[in-house]
Amino acid sequence: MNTRRILLIDDNPNDVELALTALDEVATGGAVSVASSGPEAMATLRRARDEDRLPDLILLDLKMPHMDGIAILDAIRAERGLDGIPVVMLTTSGENRDIRESYAHGASAYVVKPLDFTQFREALRTIQAFWTSLNRPPRTN
Repeated sequence: MNTRRILLIDDNPNDVELALTALDEVATGGAVSVASSGPEAMATLRRARDEDRLPDLILLDLKMPHMDGIAILDAIRAERGLDGIPVVMLTTSGENRDIRESYAHGASAYVVKPLDFTQFREALRTIQAFWTSLNRPPRTN
């Protein structure tokens, strides 16, 4: 089986640490990269595209300074070669306005971060299992 890659885009170091711990516990069978800003995320994705090592999944926080999750999502969806990567919004906001806007801009899914670590770990386990194991995206070649 191919190595599965996940890109986590989140500016909150505590949330990143929790997500990395949870993803490590759910044994992704691959690599998890982290970007803490929109420009860093886009540079990481472009480099990964050039090296033919795109992530199988992007976990994207919504509320970030300078370039929020919607702007990052727009940049991903607008760029050839990146536009087909599943992007799961992983955020603390459960507001309907944020959910609708995320889907309108091309989010693949929207998940509100559970506050309890056990529930958070289970949510990431489910997300990871679906998007990197069960889901079958179209072949690019």
